[in-house]
Amino acid sequence: MEKERLNKYLASCGLCSRREADRLIEEGRVSVNGERAIAGMQVNGNDRIMVNGKPVHGKDEKVVLAYYKPVGVTCTEKDRFADKKITDMVKFPVRVTYAGRLDKDSEGLMLLTNDGELINAMMRGSGGHEKEYMVRVNKEITEDFIKGMSDGVYLSELSVTTKPCKVTKTGKFTFKITLTQGLNRQIKRMVREFGYHVYRIKRVRIENIVLGDLKSGQFRRLKEDELHMLYKLCLGKRVEKT
Repeated sequence: MEKERLNKYLASCGLCSRREADRLIEEGRVSVNGERAIAGMQVNGNDRIMVNGKPVHGKDEKVVLAYYKPVGVTCTEKDRFADKKITDMVKFPVRVTYAGRLDKDSEGLMLLTNDGELINAMMRGSGGHEKEYMVRVNKEITEDFIKGMSDGVYLSELSVTTKPCKVTKTGKFTFKITLTQGLNRQIKRMVREFGYHVYRIKRVRIENIVLGDLKSGQFRRLKEDELHMLYKLCLGKRVEKT
């Protein structure tokens, strides 16, 4: 495996700029194979590189994180009007971005990754990837509401009818819904057609990945078996080891 300068390698991993890497090395915060790093040294993915005591993942390694997005965080990388950007909330040695969005006033599971192919697959409307939500509304839920939502709803604002989906009543004012498409503000628009108003939307599952015990603002790296199943569902293949 071809070697390159340490500062360039750290920058290509998305950890920092080359200049910042030089500063980290100078301050003694970088080690290579257990030894303090030296400016200008050559490394590659076979070396064990640590920054501030934490391992740096290989620049070509597929990284997928499950993240509990809190209410108030905007799914954007560059927006000077956003108080809280998702890219500011998740600090990880490898640069990751979101594979699919949640509205600012919605919360729950998001997938963050450095794999552009997976991002494209997840955001492709024709993919039919399952996403499950828990929803609270302002009025008591009726059987007619559940049936109407399940059968597909004509959205007058978009002049389109949603695909049939699975909807289950979970409480007097709450229901669970599984969608396989991602129209803009789809759940809110669907509910509005029946004269309801959404109070809360929480996404709890994307394909085989569940929110589980994650607390608001927390993230975790996917386990190997989760990762392989996700790639199989989204791309029809196993993730390649790097």
